[in-house]
Amino acid sequence: MEENTEEIISTSEIKEETNNTIKIANDAVATYVGIAISEISGVYGMSGTFAGITEAISGKKSYTKGVKVEATEKTAKIDVNIIVEYGARIPDIAFEIQTKVKKSVETMTGLKVTEINVNVQGVHAITGKDENKEEKNVETNS
Repeated sequence: MEENTEEIISTSEIKEETNNTIKIANDAVATYVGIAISEISGVYGMSGTFAGITEAISGKKSYTKGVKVEATEKTAKIDVNIIVEYGARIPDIAFEIQTKVKKSVETMTGLKVTEINVNVQGVHAITGKDENKEEKNVETNS
């Protein structure tokens, strides 16, 4: 009888050890989302709130700007706020964002993405200032 008791105790100890979980921070998932979106043509930028202030102060680009993530231990729901370039086809961009973000997050984190909402906050029209910037960039890169 005593031997069976010892086996039960050791089995429960193993179960406790294997029930450990890993929690991935929402900001980490948001960073993966931001990087994936930055690679998509037709997206001018992200539209966010406080990340823009942090970006201006630190001088570093914030990939979490305009991204909201609600992650549990196994799933993630993602909202992204974007600004599209003038002339870009919005349904195509939204579909590409959903596809690329889902693949990126699921591959990198192991979380199952259950929802990706793409909110178009604006359209960026090319102005004279933008054309001058592009010309300067071409001159400095040459």
